[in-house]
Formats: sequence, structure tokens, C-alpha cells
Amino acid sequence: MALPPDSSETFLKEVDENLRRDQFQSFFKTYGAWVAGAAILFLAAVGGWIYWEQHQKDQSAGESEELHAVFADIADQQLKTVPQRLDKLDDSSNDIVKGSAMLAEAAIALDKNDRSTAISKFREISSDKGLPQAYRDLGTIRVTALEFDAIPPEQVIARLEPLAKAGSPWFGSAGEMTALAYLKQGKKTEAGRMFAAVAADRQVPGTIRSRAVQIAGTLGVDASASLPALEEQDQSR
Repeated sequence: MALPPDSSETFLKEVDENLRRDQFQSFFKTYGAWVAGAAILFLAAVGGWIYWEQHQKDQSAGESEELHAVFADIADQQLKTVPQRLDKLDDSSNDIVKGSAMLAEAAIALDKNDRSTAISKFREISSDKGLPQAYRDLGTIRVTALEFDAIPPEQVIARLEPLAKAGSPWFGSAGEMTALAYLKQGKKTEAGRMFAAVAADRQVPGTIRSRAVQIAGTLGVDASASLPALEEQDQSR
């Protein structure tokens, strides 16, 4: 069965850049009447921890500034040194810096039509348990979008199952790709229901919801009840 011609438009919901890294917190445990040697060792350990903590903060601040500078250069199309600088930031202990650098590398690869590198990088992001879940989920969405025509529909459905649920911030893209995968399997009923669910979720962007209403209708599922809500959403913008 042919897929809707505009299915390639669905995969561009970007991660919220307002994520903030957790702040380091240190605390001292009250200790009693230690002998002099034990007290000195304790204080030395605390001093070492404070030094290391401050070093990490200073390093993280420097990396954040460098990432900002890299993004500025990307915006200005000054890309000569960007790959090397992003590669260094890939090793950051700051998960936000690391994840943002990896996403930037994948985006640059796509801009150069280097799909294999982009797929590899998005796959790496999606499987890195040290990154915030939002970054991993975005990696999953993007790599699935790029691989959609090359992998079995059941793999698409299984991969996106945690994200293709009403209320998920990724439901628009994940739900639409899941519905299209159902269509590849010839499962019109399941596809129609998924499109209707996408149409009914007000968190999903209006363009995806409008398309979902139309496609659901062609599959025999009436999602027109979502149209008034869509009009309200458009008027509120």
C-alpha cells in the first residue's frame, strides 16, 4: 500500500533547549571525637572532594561556553573548525553538553547528505544511558525516521512503542510513524485508530493533527471531532 506522500514531513520536533544540568551539592557529615590522625585524613579527603567538585564546575562552565560558541559559528556558516570542536565536547562529563554536541554532529551530517553518519550518531544518542531521556528519545525518533523505509514495519512499531502514546511529547512523530508502519503491514484498522488518537491529542502540533484527521477518514475512522479543537489551537497562536 502506498504511503501518504507527505510522510517525510513528520519527523522534526526538536528537543526543548531549556534543559538545565543538575547542580552539584556537597554536604558534611558531623563527626565526633576523632584522634588527630583520623581528623587530618578526613579533612584532607573533604578538601580533595571540594577541589575536584570545583574543577568539574569550572570545566563544565568552559565547555558550555565553547558549545555556545560552536552553535554561533554554525549559525554563521563558519564550519571549518566545528567538527573537531564538537568531537572534543563528545567526551564531556556534562550530559547536556555531550548530548547537544552529538545532536549537532548528526544535524551537520544530515546537512551534508551524509545519512550513514547521521544514522550512526542518532543511534548512538538513543542508546546512551548516560544522556537525559529527552535526548535519547529524540535520537530514537530521528534514527527511526531516517531508517523508516529500510527496516521492517514491526521494528518501527516496537522501537517507537514507548513514545507512541497519548500525552507523550513525541506522540505526534512517533504515533504517525507507527500508523504508517501499520499501513505497511496492511493493518488499516490499527492505523486508523492511531491516526485518530494523534488527532485528538492537543499536545501534538496542529499540522500533524490535521493530517491525521484526513488520513484517519480515508481509513474509515471518523476523527472529525478533533477539528473544533484544532481550530481553537490555531486561533490561540
